[in-house]
Amino acid sequence: MRDLGAGFTYLLKGHQWAARHGKQYGFGLLPGLITLVLYLAALIALALWGEDFVTWATPFADDWSSPWLGLFRGFLTAVLFALALLLSVLTFTAVTLLIGQPFYENLSEKVDRDLSPDGTAPESGLSLWRELWISARDSLRILVRAAVWGILLFGLGFLPFVGQTAIPVIGFFVTGFFLTEELTAVALQRRGVDLRARLTLLRSRKTLVWGFGTPLAVAFLVPFVAVFLMPGAVAGATMMARDLLDEGTAEPDPEPGNKRLTF
Repeated sequence: MRDLGAGFTYLLKGHQWAARHGKQYGFGLLPGLITLVLYLAALIALALWGEDFVTWATPFADDWSSPWLGLFRGFLTAVLFALALLLSVLTFTAVTLLIGQPFYENLSEKVDRDLSPDGTAPESGLSLWRELWISARDSLRILVRAAVWGILLFGLGFLPFVGQTAIPVIGFFVTGFFLTEELTAVALQRRGVDLRARLTLLRSRKTLVWGFGTPLAVAFLVPFVAVFLMPGAVAGATMMARDLLDEGTAEPDPEPGNKRLTF
């Protein structure tokens, strides 16, 4: 339970850091706003033409009598939109991080310099295009894993009682884990930690990860909220990455300009 609270504390500390660094926070909003516009356009298009798509995809039901035809296609349209919303939540962070790679790398490095005892930040030594390629490749792999979980949980959601109680809760924990992986990847990739090692590291501290990612997953259900939380979430994930790797951390002292070394 201590790790669960510690994970949530990192989330709060990340937003506190972002609030104190207005310039980094402002730049950190831009990728989220761009992603939000793209996702809203896709969801609006689906809302307008989703029923037509379902009609086109189910020609075998054209001769069904009323009300079964309407109920069947209405159900499939609702399922299609629900899946689109689920994928939006699962992929919003990955797409935003990909679009905002330079912004969030800069923000994460600033957090590292603030917290490092010697005032330095790890550097990957890779070119921007190489970092973008690795980030896109790893995000796709995570998306496939998340999609498998999403489809499984969506199917289990039809089970009586359990599907309406336990399954949504499990879904938030699963989403929180994958959100945390994407967010900590900014700092861990810069340290040369590959995807497999990152997943092993996160699985070793699941309650810490859940404490950080699950509240974020709930908040990210509201796209506008996700945009404003992204800079603080990246900052908090960088702090948590330092904890996962047992790196020393210098916290601001009550007296301005001083630091206090902690581990």
